[in-house]
Amino acid sequence: MKNRNAFISTCYGPVSQELMQKAEQVKLLICDVDGVMSNGIIYQGNNGEEFKGFHVRDGYGIHCLLTSKIEVAVITGRQSKLLKDRCATLGIKYLYEDQFDKIQPFYLILEKLKLNAHQVAYIGDDLTDWPVMAKVGLSITVSDAHPILLSKADYITRTAGGRGAVREICDLILISKGKMTIDCVLSSNE
Repeated sequence: MKNRNAFISTCYGPVSQELMQKAEQVKLLICDVDGVMSNGIIYQGNNGEEFKGFHVRDGYGIHCLLTSKIEVAVITGRQSKLLKDRCATLGIKYLYEDQFDKIQPFYLILEKLKLNAHQVAYIGDDLTDWPVMAKVGLSITVSDAHPILLSKADYITRTAGGRGAVREICDLILISKGKMTIDCVLSSNE
């Protein structure tokens, strides 16, 4: 049996072997939006239009997961055309908006994809994310998350929400599956 306390070298620093074993089981990554895919700041124009930024590295990480046959879903408490457009651009098929209780859409996604909770990674930043995070195989929070999540998550990203945190998780999942080298170079292994 492998030493669960051992660490594996990655481009993000040492990561526990136990965490990488959990990541290897992942067939679905679920992301919150505000504070995870964006930095959590919402700008509002004079005419009520909403603006937020999404990091291109996160987008590429999501693209890499999807092309590696790992599904990506979004569950968020807010609703915006901007987010619908971003998900469409990235090829994310599972988008659930206006969901302050995120458990119901979580179970709907599991049912649609015929997955078990241990095959899911969830990345969130606030207390509304914890009920789902507590059920999944790999719970992740961003470095600037609510302190309670920082104390409970399986993994805390080294990068902040909206600054490449989603990419970090995508890379670690791909590394755990042998689809990316520790130098963060995509592998042609199928």
